[in-house]
Amino acid sequence: MFLLFNTMEYNGKNDSQHLGWKIVRVHINELQEGCIVADDIFSLTNRPIVAKKTILTHELINILKMFLIEEIPVEKLKVDGASFIPDEPVYDPRDEIKDTANRSSESLEDMFLKGVQDYKKEFKNWQSGMQIDISKIRNIMLPLIEKSESHPSDLFSLHHLSTNDEYMHQHSVAVGLLSAFIGRKLKYTKGDIVQLALGGCLSDSGMAKIKPSILFKNSTLTLQEFEEIKKHPAYSYKMVQNISLLRETTKLGIFQHHERLDGSGYPFGEQNNKINTFAKIIAVADTFHAMTSNRLYRKKQSPFKVLEMMLQDMFGKYDIAAMQAIGSGFMTFSIGSTVKLSDGQIAEILFIEEKFPTRPLVKIQQTGEILHLEKYRQLYIEEVLK
Repeated sequence: MFLLFNTMEYNGKNDSQHLGWKIVRVHINELQEGCIVADDIFSLTNRPIVAKKTILTHELINILKMFLIEEIPVEKLKVDGASFIPDEPVYDPRDEIKDTANRSSESLEDMFLKGVQDYKKEFKNWQSGMQIDISKIRNIMLPLIEKSESHPSDLFSLHHLSTNDEYMHQHSVAVGLLSAFIGRKLKYTKGDIVQLALGGCLSDSGMAKIKPSILFKNSTLTLQEFEEIKKHPAYSYKMVQNISLLRETTKLGIFQHHERLDGSGYPFGEQNNKINTFAKIIAVADTFHAMTSNRLYRKKQSPFKVLEMMLQDMFGKYDIAAMQAIGSGFMTFSIGSTVKLSDGQIAEILFIEEKFPTRPLVKIQQTGEILHLEKYRQLYIEEVLK
């Protein structure tokens, strides 16, 4: 296995201080399913054959072989949180650093993947009939909240890690983090932010009471099966109702997180002011992460596109302040930022109109063409590169 510990070798830029020792460069024959691609992979193509942050499958590995790719950079942690260990031991100077220093330098992405696996263990316990251990959920969420506060932009790239197998557990942790982010942007107290994180994380805990044959079904749910899924907020509430460390507003937020302002939600079709404030925040976090993630029936979508859909196509369903708060996380890009468009082109932001923050004036890097994305509705920003 070929290790890459200095990114200067790979892309001509000395990003090693930023990336640390996260990346290994691996021979094509040693790749494994679940590896996370660390950079766009090109062949004799203008667009990447495999994009950065893609989760490798057996089929994608075969495609790389067809294009005669010999080796690629991947993250050291796979999507299931397991380390991608080299065949031969390699000296790693981090071994001489104390554990506390290691933890402080660990990326949000790596912490998230490990936190998801910890949550998965708790979820399996709930499936077996055990009660929620709120201290363990706090231990999962608090370090992630702290890390996301210092690396807020990384929070909006976690959706790239979503897979069908891991989605349910990733979703719960991500909803907790996004709920905390919204609370922070809305100037909530630190105590409220922690409660939002716990509420968001536990909002789908009731899924543990759904039959596995329905929960992990690989085809479209029947109407009867979907009605069973819709019972999970009530199951979640029953699981948390006697936890003294959760506030009543948090418990109600868990129960109502699928209610919608226009009355189209469930379980009771509540409207507007009858919906708890925490529920409105968790609802935005829940929908946003679900729509930006890979699902069995739908590929992941750009956060920029999802926010537009929530603000326009789904207008009247979600709290505007909460949506604006979550949007601020990836709309803080500035003039001069480099972005990738939905057609794969790389562009530079020239001007941002306050009315259309997700559709700025951009200059295409390769051709020099200037486009106003508000007039080119078929295009949208896929992600901010730098």
